[in-house]
Amino acid sequence: MFETVLNAEDRGQVGIGTLIVFIAMVLVAAIAAGVLINTAGLLQTQAEATGEESSQQVSDRLQIQSATGVVGDNNVTKVNLTVTKAPGADDIQLENVTYEFVTSDEVITDVVNGEGSGSSISEITAATDDNVITSRNDRYVLSFNSSVALGGDLDGGEQVSVTLTTAAGASSVTELRVPDSLVNRDAVTL
Repeated sequence: MFETVLNAEDRGQVGIGTLIVFIAMVLVAAIAAGVLINTAGLLQTQAEATGEESSQQVSDRLQIQSATGVVGDNNVTKVNLTVTKAPGADDIQLENVTYEFVTSDEVITDVVNGEGSGSSISEITAATDDNVITSRNDRYVLSFNSSVALGGDLDGGEQVSVTLTTAAGASSVTELRVPDSLVNRDAVTL
């Protein structure tokens, strides 16, 4: 019948074609692997950043140790909050902390020690003098003038909610309650 005769020239051309197809497949696989590796690296970087930010939102918060009020004219005219950083928190810059006071008829939000906010920061014990809590041993007092920061002096029996939010987004919420009687008192625990 038909007889196929292959000579040496025909065999070489078939081998070169196969080699070209093989090289093309290797190149396509290499490009696909490069894209996958780049994508995996990008996703890993985003995941690390998201994890760190989420951790900061949970742990980088202030812990309120005590709350006191200064009494004048049978009203609380100044609120003092003694704060430190919560366990596991990184350094906290107090001048980047926002506060929110919610009274029975008003919500006031501002930055601690902000321009005209009626608030101030003072150090009790600290490793540095730059209003940054760097250690769990650091204690600062955040003072709020009631007429400015709370929209008016606080009467006996009044309740106020205060939220302190750090730059990382972690919040601490505390309910303050003024004692019913402020007669003959210069200071009270809230």
